[in-house]
Amino acid sequence: MLEQIYYSFWAFWEYINSYSFLQTFFNNRFYMILLVIVLVHLKNATYSSMFMSALINIPGTILHELMHFTVGLVMNAKPCNFSLIPKRNMDGNYVMGSVGFTNITFYNAVPAALAPLLLLPIGFYINRYILPAITPSFVNYTLYVLLQTIIIENSMPSSTDFKVARSHFLGVVMYTVLFIALFTMI
Repeated sequence: MLEQIYYSFWAFWEYINSYSFLQTFFNNRFYMILLVIVLVHLKNATYSSMFMSALINIPGTILHELMHFTVGLVMNAKPCNFSLIPKRNMDGNYVMGSVGFTNITFYNAVPAALAPLLLLPIGFYINRYILPAITPSFVNYTLYVLLQTIIIENSMPSSTDFKVARSHFLGVVMYTVLFIALFTMI
C-alpha cells in the first residue's frame, strides 16, 4: 500500500513537471489567476489566528514598511521608528507594521506615504527578467506566483498612507503636476 502511494506520488510529480503540462500551465493565465485566488484564500484563512496572520503577512509587511523607511530617509522625512509587531488599532483592526516620521513636509509627504508603489517595478522586473531564467517546474512557478502576489499586494498604500499623502495640499498639487508632465512626455 505504501509503495503504491509512493509510486503514485512520483508519477503525479513527473506529470506536473513534464514539458507538456508546464507549457499548458505557463501559457494559460486562467491557472495563474486560480493559483493567486487559492493563495489569497489560504492567506485569509489565517486571519482567525493573530499569530498565523502575522507569520503569513510578515514578508510583505517587511517590504511595505521598508519602502516607507527608505524613501522617507532619502526624502528627509526622518524616520523615527520601524515596527513589524502587529497591533490592534482603535477600529479593532490589526496594523501589521508601521514607520513613523518626524519631518513630514509638503515635499516628502507624498513620496514617503506612497513609497510602497515602488514595489511594482520590482515585480515587473522579476516577471520580465527573472522568470524566463528560472528552470521551468511546477514548484518554481508556484513560488513565482506567491512572490509576485506578496509584492503586488503589499505595493498598495493603506488608507493611513493616503491620509499622510494628502496631509500637505501643496505637495499633492506639486506631485500631480509632475506626474502629468512626466506622463505626457512618455
